[in-house]
Amino acid sequence: GQLAESGGGSVQAGGSLRLSCVASESISSDYYMAWFRQTPGNRREGVACISGTGFALYEDSVKGRFTISRDSAKNTLYLQMNNLKPEDTGMYFCAVAASGVWYGYTKSRRLDSREYNHWGQGTQVTVSS
Repeated sequence: GQLAESGGGSVQAGGSLRLSCVASESISSDYYMAWFRQTPGNRREGVACISGTGFALYEDSVKGRFTISRDSAKNTLYLQMNNLKPEDTGMYFCAVAASGVWYGYTKSRRLDSREYNHWGQGTQVTVSS
């Protein structure tokens, strides 16, 4: 199946955006889904991830500003981004985990791009000061 992100754009600092990622096929609730951010010359960094039961983890810089959610009935993953900052600028990708067995995984590992093997094409977010 495919993942298709949308909702990116250009906003001023302090503004909000809501990203969506629609999957062409149902994603098992056994698998985490996540949002990653990438800037030119840098690795994809995990922004937020969520389990099938709604347990969410956030990278420290976005805590309190971003909210990840998933709607299994709509096969859609969301990222609500509030109080955006220029450092939030980047290409945002949604992803599905490669494995459903994550017992004992640290937050760092759950936000590591190497744990995900199914990716969308990305949507650009640009925040100006």
